[in-house]
Formats: sequence, structure tokens, C-alpha cells
Amino acid sequence: MGRANCANLRVFLRLFSSAQMGRKKKPAQRKETKRDDVATKVGQMKLTGDDPESETEDRVVEDEEEEEKLEDESVESSSKEKDTKTSEENEEPDDVQAASAAPVAAATASAPPQLSRKELKKQKKQAKRAQLMMEMEEESKGLGQYTVAQQSRAADSLLYEQSRDIKIEKFSLSARGKELFVNATLAVTYGRRYGLVGPNGMGKTTLLRHMAERKLSIPANIDVLYCEQEVQADDTSAIQTVLNANLKQIRLQDEVKRLEEELDKGSDAASDRLQEVYDELEAMGADSAEARARRILAGLGFTADMQDRPTKHLSGGWRMRVSLARALFMEPTLLLLDEPTNHLDLNAVIWLDNYLQSWKKTLLVVSHNQDFLNNVCTDVVHLDDKKLYYYRGNYDSFKKMYQQKQKEMTKAWEKQKKSLNSLKTGGMSSQQAKAKVVKDASRPKKGARGRREEEESEEKPELLKRPREYTVKFSFPSPPNLNPPILGLYDVTFGYPGNDPLFEKLNFGIDMTSRIAVVGPNGVGKSTFLNLLSGKLEPVEGEMRKNHRLRIGVYNQHSADQLTMDESPVEYLQRTFDLDYQNSRKLLGRYGLQSHAHTIRMRDLSGGQKARVVFAELACRKPDVLIMDEPTNNLDIESIDALADAMNEFTGGVILVSHDSRLIRETECQLWVVEDRSINEVDGDFDDYRKEILDALGEQLAQGH
Repeated sequence: MGRANCANLRVFLRLFSSAQMGRKKKPAQRKETKRDDVATKVGQMKLTGDDPESETEDRVVEDEEEEEKLEDESVESSSKEKDTKTSEENEEPDDVQAASAAPVAAATASAPPQLSRKELKKQKKQAKRAQLMMEMEEESKGLGQYTVAQQSRAADSLLYEQSRDIKIEKFSLSARGKELFVNATLAVTYGRRYGLVGPNGMGKTTLLRHMAERKLSIPANIDVLYCEQEVQADDTSAIQTVLNANLKQIRLQDEVKRLEEELDKGSDAASDRLQEVYDELEAMGADSAEARARRILAGLGFTADMQDRPTKHLSGGWRMRVSLARALFMEPTLLLLDEPTNHLDLNAVIWLDNYLQSWKKTLLVVSHNQDFLNNVCTDVVHLDDKKLYYYRGNYDSFKKMYQQKQKEMTKAWEKQKKSLNSLKTGGMSSQQAKAKVVKDASRPKKGARGRREEEESEEKPELLKRPREYTVKFSFPSPPNLNPPILGLYDVTFGYPGNDPLFEKLNFGIDMTSRIAVVGPNGVGKSTFLNLLSGKLEPVEGEMRKNHRLRIGVYNQHSADQLTMDESPVEYLQRTFDLDYQNSRKLLGRYGLQSHAHTIRMRDLSGGQKARVVFAELACRKPDVLIMDEPTNNLDIESIDALADAMNEFTGGVILVSHDSRLIRETECQLWVVEDRSINEVDGDFDDYRKEILDALGEQLAQGH
């Protein structure tokens, strides 16, 4: 934006200010106080990302008090410019002052017509939008996707930078104008293992990323590692990729080679330094580094051959496992994991669960796997209402304490409601009653503790809101009974072209009472087995037989790809199942799809939102048997609970592949393991299978079990 446009904008703001009748100019002293307040806010850390235009519309709708303050300062600065140029904030180029002086004088001479409140409000928005556009032009590509504000540290800054604990008070974080955290406190103690929980889309991943990028005040003494992206695909083997993560060890080993060469040439000066390097390598356990790296890779499912295979020959999922192995090998002071079990099979989850129970440093993990959170975490951090709340103990302990907290909040809200009704019955208006209740709530608390809480809190008292629980309800209609056998594989042999057979002479069958979980390491053919059962794949030999009345409902990781991307969820259900508009929305809401997502195109939905549409579609198809491959991916904890309840209420057959041990336990599924080109029932329960897996890897069962 050019200088002339800047001048025109300022003229517009001054004309607009003059149009407001009855406004009094603030004294200069008060104006300076306001400037001090603004300067204090600017002193807070403000960090921006990469998308300059995404927040324009959201920033337009700020509160009216801030708009009025901007307008007041604009008018006052105009008058002050005529008297003095001592303040840098009020200096303007001569041509801008000349351009603004005449219009202001003209406006004073002839008062503009009085505007209605609606017109004034419209002008405010127009002025604000114009100002924001100007700021974005002038601020070197403007604001980005995220904005962070946090308190600056002064007195204890040196001590804090040397700490291994994290304490960030009253920080706020927004994304594209949407507030994710408001005056929240992040408190992480060294050596604790935290599980970060809360509904999807509330900012858990955003918080981890901001911590990893140090956009929040993480002490310099803490090395942070956020496991997010798969490793690069190149000629480096998986094991070497993990070892190369320790840059200091690699540097020292290179130095050893150089010093040994110098020693061979007769250089005595290299001898002393060589011994020092040997000592450093011994202190960091360099001799056992490869064995430790191979142990981690083996636990995550890598065979000896795969460990030595170049990463360019590994799929994206396996390269993600290499990335996780590298993070575990590095043992950072603070390890951040975001849904680490999503890329793993059940066997690898069992190993990771057991391994992290012995983690000595600080861990912050986001996961939808309740068993994993119960076994690994010493604390739970709950993201709720844009703040972080801390609970000692595992996830089950958190659930009990949170339910009790909800009861207390509901009781307090009901007491408030009773007080409001009583005041209104006594003759007060609704607004008067609310003001009275808020005033009573703001009275000073008795005792030193109450005074301290008031001093620490900067939030104004307000009416309590009715506690709302996040609930999801899945259901599958119970089918009519079918006589067995309803579905089976008979003498089936199958293999993909150019590869060895995955199954030979396989025999397997289910009925309406079956509850089966198929387990086994990646690559043995679990998904292939489900595709043979559903009829998606044809056997090379043998056959699949099913009852002619049988309806099979299939859910897998690619089900969302079958949705019509240019339709909204409501349109899709209306067209596919002839549902009316209202019932379509009611069904989608029951499966946890937010109301705003009902009418936007499918291509614009997240993976989790599409998954809910697929489950709603699955229920509409009224299946007799459910075949599900990793159904918990993209679902949050509450939705997984709802899925388990729906499966337990369903009277048809169920067969699934899942890495979520709690879903397997809750639905009382019998374990069948794919091995030796066949499938066999596991002798024992899930705990027996867990112990068998860890014994095969040479691992000790963690004390928590």
C-alpha cells in the first residue's frame, strides 16, 4: 500500500471518529497510560507462521473497545502532531500531515449527518478491515497461520534456562483466528510421562509442534525431539539411519579414524587426543550403540534383513517406524510423540508400550489408545475449554477424577440457576439477576489462600456455563438370525503374482456369534485374509462360501476413498439411502460429526470426519457380519468407546484387525494368529499373547504388568 493510501485511510478514520456524537476526548495523560498498556502487550512474544492472508477475516471481528481505543488514539495523535514532534510514535512524513490537515479542518467546519447505530457498526467493520489490509501489506508478508502470546520472563530467566522442567504460565495460542489456548499453563516436570488428551481438533498436535519449534519458552537446557515425519528414502540402511542420528558419536568416530591414520604415520601428538576420544566414546556407550539400535528396530517389527535394507526400499509406514526408532535411540530430554501407535501393528504396540514404561526422561504423548496411556503415563494433561488441566495417575485415574469434577461443576451450575430464578421471582430483571450473581461471585475470598488465588487470576468473574460432556453414540442394527455356516474359506491357497503364497490349504469359518481379532506381525497377510473373507480377493485355489442372504459390512483404512468427494455427507446419505435431510443430519450427529461438517464437501473433511461418515453409511447398510481392518485409526478415545459399545450390542458376527488392545479386550474377541501360511486360535487370553511376544523378542515384562 502506498503512502497516499495510508493517508487516505487515516483521514477516513478521523472522519468516522467525528461522526460519533457526544464523544469526549481523553486527557493526554490517560492516552499515555493506554500507550504504556499497548507497549506491554507488544512486549509479549508474538510468533507467526507461513500463511499471511488466512487470518484477515477473523481479525476483523475484534471487540469494540479495542476499535474505539484505536480510533481515539488516531484522533488524539492528529491534534498532538500539530503541537510537537517529540514522540517517535506520532511522527509522520510532511506530505502525510499536509494531506490530512485540510480534510480534518473541513470536517470540523461542517458537521456530518448523524448515523444510525447499524451504520456506525458497518463503518467500524469497514475501517477495521481496511486497517488490517494495510497492516498486512506493510508487515513484510503479514501475520501467519498461528499466533502465540506468553508472559515474558525476567527475574528467574537464567535459572529457568538451566532447568529441565517447563513452566509457561498464561500463554495463548490461536490458529487462523480460532482460539485454541487462552491463558493456559504448561507445566512439565522432568522424568514424568504425560498423556495429552482431549477431543480431536482442539489443538493437541498444534501444541506439540509449537513446543518442538520452541515458539513457547522451552528452557535452552532441554533438547526437544518431535517424532513427526518419516525418514528420507535413500541408500542408507535402516540401522545406519538410526545410528547416524547421534551426530556427536559419528563425529568422534570420524576423529578416531583420522587420529589413527596420523598415528600410523608416526605422529606422537595424536596419541593423547586419541585416548581422550576413546574415553568419550566409552562414556556414551558407543560400543553398545548398534546393539541398542537393533533392539529398538526389532521391537518395532524389523527383521534382521529389513534392518540392513536401504530406506528407499521401505514403504512410508516402515520409514515412519525408522523415524520412531531414531527418536527412541536418541533419548532426548523431552520426547514428543503424536499418535505413535497409528503406524504400528499390535505386536509393535505391545513392545513400545513395554519399552516406554522404563523411559527415564520426560515424555509427552498424544494417543487414542487407552491401554497404552494406562500402562505408560504417570500423569494426564487434559485439554478442555482452551486450558490445560493436570491429573496424577494413568488414564483410568483421570477418568474417575474428571467425572467427579463434572458432577461438582453441574452441582455449582444448578445452584447458580436456582439463585437466578429466585432473584427474578423477587422482582429483578434477567440482566439485574445475572449482574447480582456475578457480583457475589467476585467478592474477596477469605484467608491467605483465597487472596493468593485472586492475585494470580486475571480473569473476571462470569456466570458458570452448564457443563457439556462430549458424547458419541455408535450403533449397528441387529440383523435377523442366519443358520450356520454363514461365511467360510475352504482349502484356500493365495499369493500375489511373483511372490510366495501367503496362505496354503487354509480353512476357516465364522457364524453370527463369532467375535474374532486377527493378530500377527506386519506382512503376514492379516488384511489379505480379511479381503479373502469379504470376497474382494479371489483364491488361487479353494473357495469362499457364504450364505446367500448374508450382508457383509466392511470397514478398512481405504473406505473413505469410496465416498463421493464432491457431495456433502448429508447429500451422500440422502442419495444413497433415500433418507430425508433431517434424519441424515441426526445420524451424522450421533456418530460424532460436527454439525458444520454435515453440509460441506467430502473432500474438505479431515480423515476423522470422513471415518464417521463411513461408520454412518455402514450402519445404514444393515450388515449381518462386520469385517473391520484398523477401525480405530482417526477416531478419538470417546469414539473408540462408542465403537466398542456398538460392537457389544451388535448381534451379528464380528471379525477385526486392530492395534488397539482395549478394543480387543472390551469386545471379548478371541485371538487368532496368522502364522506359517495359516491361521490358528491363540491358546490363552490377551495377557498370554503379550507375554509370548515379549519373550520372543528377549524383553522383560515391565513391572506394571
